[in-house]
Amino acid sequence: MNVQIFIPCFIDQLYPQVAFNMIKVLEKAGCTIQYNTNQTCCGQPAYNAGFWGEAKEVCSKFLKDFDGADYVVTPSASCAGFVRNYYPKLFDNSSVHNDVKSLTERTFEFSEFMIKILNVDDVGAEFNAKATYHNSCAALRECRVKEEPKQLLGKVKGLEMIEMADNETCCGFGGTFAVKFDAISIAMADQKINNAAATEAEYIISTDMSCLMHIDGRIKNVGSNLKVLHLADVLASGW
Repeated sequence: MNVQIFIPCFIDQLYPQVAFNMIKVLEKAGCTIQYNTNQTCCGQPAYNAGFWGEAKEVCSKFLKDFDGADYVVTPSASCAGFVRNYYPKLFDNSSVHNDVKSLTERTFEFSEFMIKILNVDDVGAEFNAKATYHNSCAALRECRVKEEPKQLLGKVKGLEMIEMADNETCCGFGGTFAVKFDAISIAMADQKINNAAATEAEYIISTDMSCLMHIDGRIKNVGSNLKVLHLADVLASGW
């Protein structure tokens, strides 16, 4: 199966190991990976900031970069959710309507692709630790991804998963929300950290590095011993 991967801006710049680990897992699951080096951003930051015209230019490039790909897989529910839910609005009643429709049907968040398309939930991973899972807002509400990551984590040898309180509550990041409303954002991150710490977990795992980046920043600020890991990092461990 041929798969085009889309690597979000912040993963490309700050967490490249997540991208490499996703590739490692997809290849073990039998995929042939293609990476278009011309790819840039999906357009979400500009769109969320209200610059719809500028966002549309970026999104138009994204459409061309991933034209004709069998599947587009990304380690970010936030980016996948943006493409699937907001591209149709940006390009409504346009000449690329059919291209957008095709792209939205071919774009998947990593764990969703593993379960729903590849039908693979066990890649032979081993990770001896105690962890808790954070449901990102984008995964839950934009991609309808909830059980897929848990199904994959449930097959990881040595990993003990403990559910924290309010694990479907926002971590407080929300892109520019964390900058515009920093006091609220910090309080929400603190609540997430306290709930995770109460489980006595060593790690917080999620599908979205944007959430984990925000949580990790606050972890370091308050001096917590918790660590964060993307789902792909866990699935690529032990083999």
